[in-house]
Amino acid sequence: MTPPPPQPPPPGPNPAADSAADPCPEPGPLVVLFGATAGALGPDLGSDETDLILLVWQVVEPRSRQVGTLHKSLIRAEAAALSPQCREASGLSADSLARAEPLDKVLQQFSQLVSGDVALLGGGPHMLCTDGQQLLRQVLHPEASRKNLVLPDTFFSFYDLRREFHVQHPRARLARDLTVATMAQELGLETDATEDDFGVWEVKTMVAVILHLLEGPSGQLFSKPEVVKQKYETGPCSKADVVDSETVVRARGLPWQSSDQDVARFFKGLNIARGGVALCLNAQGRRNGEALIRFVDSEQRDLALQRHKHHMGVRYIEVYKATGEEFVKIAGGTSLEVARFLSREDQVILRLRGLPFSAGPADVLDFLGPECPVTGGADGLLFVRHPDGRPTGDAFALFACDELAQAALRRHKGMLGKRYIELFRSTAAEVQQVLNRYASSSLLPTLTAPLLPIPFPLTAGTGRDCVRLRGLPYTATIEDILSFLGEAAADIRPHGVHMVLNQQGRPSGDAFIQMTSAERALAAAQRCHKKVMKERYVEVVPCSTEEMSRVLMGGTLGRSGMSPPPCKLPCLSPPAYATFQATPTLIPTETAALYPSSALLPAARVPAAPTPVAYYPGPATQLYMNYTAYYPSPPVSPTTVGYLTTPPAALASAPTSVLSQQGALVRMQGVPYTAGMKDLLNIFQAYQLAPDDYTSLMPLSDPSRTMLQAPKEWVCL
Repeated sequence: MTPPPPQPPPPGPNPAADSAADPCPEPGPLVVLFGATAGALGPDLGSDETDLILLVWQVVEPRSRQVGTLHKSLIRAEAAALSPQCREASGLSADSLARAEPLDKVLQQFSQLVSGDVALLGGGPHMLCTDGQQLLRQVLHPEASRKNLVLPDTFFSFYDLRREFHVQHPRARLARDLTVATMAQELGLETDATEDDFGVWEVKTMVAVILHLLEGPSGQLFSKPEVVKQKYETGPCSKADVVDSETVVRARGLPWQSSDQDVARFFKGLNIARGGVALCLNAQGRRNGEALIRFVDSEQRDLALQRHKHHMGVRYIEVYKATGEEFVKIAGGTSLEVARFLSREDQVILRLRGLPFSAGPADVLDFLGPECPVTGGADGLLFVRHPDGRPTGDAFALFACDELAQAALRRHKGMLGKRYIELFRSTAAEVQQVLNRYASSSLLPTLTAPLLPIPFPLTAGTGRDCVRLRGLPYTATIEDILSFLGEAAADIRPHGVHMVLNQQGRPSGDAFIQMTSAERALAAAQRCHKKVMKERYVEVVPCSTEEMSRVLMGGTLGRSGMSPPPCKLPCLSPPAYATFQATPTLIPTETAALYPSSALLPAARVPAAPTPVAYYPGPATQLYMNYTAYYPSPPVSPTTVGYLTTPPAALASAPTSVLSQQGALVRMQGVPYTAGMKDLLNIFQAYQLAPDDYTSLMPLSDPSRTMLQAPKEWVCL
């Protein structure tokens, strides 16, 4: 169709002269655009993820007030079914859409016809103008992304006629509540009520509204176009940032392998804030299928909520409101090292998991190879470490472009030494989460109740009368350790076996054994060093009681010497915790009467001379230590251990000093009928029972049974 030549400008003031004198010159040609989908129309346009089926447009020259030819194109939809609302409003049928051109062909025709019309009207850069933002943000950009179409730059900036109308008529209704009909009504424009061609009436009316607005003060009209971001920008987020809750949503149901770029592609057309995609991790540090997304304003957030149950591949994604506090909790960080690492813009982040603990930057760079260089070399690597400096086996790497990152991902499950390395796409928020998890997790699981005094010897001194076992199987028990030590088990001090647990409360593979003398400790180390336990060789190294105490409190002990725990509290500075010394202020008078040193073990196991007794800190000096958990264990097999005897003084004081204490009585339900006294005591081996000649374990509801025929419920004092 050949457009008619444009009419000459009407007589009147010279537009060129006016624009030269006006500090805000009138804009270039405007392409008034209207579109419809096969589903919902109006404010819900694009909310049902249906395909675009119609485009209608016309060019307007604001300076000369001329208009070009009106064009209308049908678009072939993949799903030809029309909603009842669309069928009634448009009068289209599935047959007419089946004969139409696909979207990519229509967009090519659109660009060619617009360029021709603009040239006829005087030329210059042109800009789209739409009724609201749904057509471009909710329909055209998401559909082009699904179909892998590259849109021309024209579709990444536009004017919203509703906002331009509201600038000149602020007393009218809110911009989001305006329609083409209400704007024409507010201006008192007469429209052609006989026009029944779907989309044509809307474009003609929009052109009339624009020309009327240009007749008034136009200094602020069409000066600030809406922009659609072409690319998601990564960046850090600080814990000190204040995030508006009206700009954040939570997306649920994401594929676990999805990256921040995949999430940004799902919200294509909407402007996500820099660093605004935070993929959530579970307790194991793996992605849980959720993400928090921060948009630049509340209007973008409201449009994002309309994508509830839209699809990412074959999965539908749920979208809900979220708060700014939730986003900062997930994406925020305080580490300057992380901030410097993430300060490089336009970088692709990969996460490496399973690195050997001895691996350094050179090892990782050699593993990745020269075909996928890391940005900045060693400076582009960030190793994740525990608070005490120990490596976790995780690291992050920066790459300059997606092609280099793809090349690096081909090394997924490649071997570095004797370990295979996993590589994943990552995000700035994931870097913050991983670093925050290791930086904020306490070295010792916080105890929920004050610790009571435990009567086991832990004397101070630098004599190497202890041994450290490293490399124990995680399933190793006290019996396994005693069997491993063999004859040396007879030289273990009372309550001298100390298992070390990790931050999750699981065995760490380390244990400390207190021996009766330094000579016995050296002999045990020489006899058992690198001896095999359950197909693993175990290192047995002599150490002192002070070194054992430091490690149990979270310090490190290596070939280079001993490092104190990385504690933050002044009370945990190295001079204050060399050993747990018994002090009278930690022992209540009633409690001291319950635990005389002669009642610890049968006479055969008690040392000839009294030994100092160490205690856990009382409630007033309760420690919050890190990573390692300090659990004393019996010195012999639980099946043959001798238990505490009850002195007469304790029997008399038990009802008032113990039973009167809140929480001193524990009821156990679901105990196996075959459980005996020793089985129950084994459960509480790390805790202090009330004074017991086994009377502190009381069977319930069956006085006729003996202790060997224990009932299912017990009461422990």
